[in-house]
Amino acid sequence: MEADSSITSAEKMTHWTKMERDELERQYSPSRWSHRMSADDVIKAHVKALKEGTEQARDLAQTLLNVPYGEGDGEKLDVYIPKTNSLDVHLVVYLHGGYWQFLSKEESGFMAVPLIDKGVVVVAVGYDIAPKGNMDLMVSQVRRSVVSVVQQYSHISGLYLCGHSAGAHLAAMVLSTDWSQYSITPQIKGAFLVSGIYDLLPILSTYVMEPLKMTEEVAVRNSPSKLVPQLKLSSSSCQIVVAVAENDSPEFRKQSEEYYKALEESGLSVTMEDVANTDHFNIIEQLVDGEYHLTKLLLKMMGKN
Repeated sequence: MEADSSITSAEKMTHWTKMERDELERQYSPSRWSHRMSADDVIKAHVKALKEGTEQARDLAQTLLNVPYGEGDGEKLDVYIPKTNSLDVHLVVYLHGGYWQFLSKEESGFMAVPLIDKGVVVVAVGYDIAPKGNMDLMVSQVRRSVVSVVQQYSHISGLYLCGHSAGAHLAAMVLSTDWSQYSITPQIKGAFLVSGIYDLLPILSTYVMEPLKMTEEVAVRNSPSKLVPQLKLSSSSCQIVVAVAENDSPEFRKQSEEYYKALEESGLSVTMEDVANTDHFNIIEQLVDGEYHLTKLLLKMMGKN
């Protein structure tokens, strides 16, 4: 019932087109909504948590680092491999957040910590963040990274996606790919879209855009909220979890709620997870913990619980 009440409250909010720029910037500044610490401190703590989790994962797993998936310098993957002889191998592709301009694959292996024990391969994807990369390039890169993973690991029995924030946007764009333009069609069984942005138009007039230099045309063609019919064609059998933090901003929560509703109304297999006692940052940081709600949900989806 919680999700229903929050959806109703989201509908009562001022529409983003009527907000003053200062308020829009505040809504799209996730660090200003954490109840745990100041804006600067929550970002520092986030980077530290992701780095420490990734170091732990690199100690636990066999790793293949900087595996190319394309010609570009930034087109590389880090693969975290469990010590298993099982042929029933599940693989999760993780797409990092950072507003398309921050973070990298170097601190994106943390979710392998609880998954390695369960025989799950984790692939952290690198892509060219802004200002080096633009939105069209990043979307193309993550799509090609998934194709490359499927080609290199043809024995996997289940392919899953997980993305956080900007990475949830990119994961939704992967689900909305017209695969006829690619050599293969990846069969993605499940996707976790965590605290994502699915309509890029509201951020066009915010600070987020400075390094991205995105036009309205580019924003529209890279907005998953506008591509639900294509997602239905490409990923109709994918189980989708749209997760949002209790202490995400109202505008971030509205993005998740509206995308969830659009997927549900299209008849897709989608659930909404409103994760209590989390903010935009620790909702993903806690995937380092096998007992965390979203970790358990992911393992259950794979039949590994």
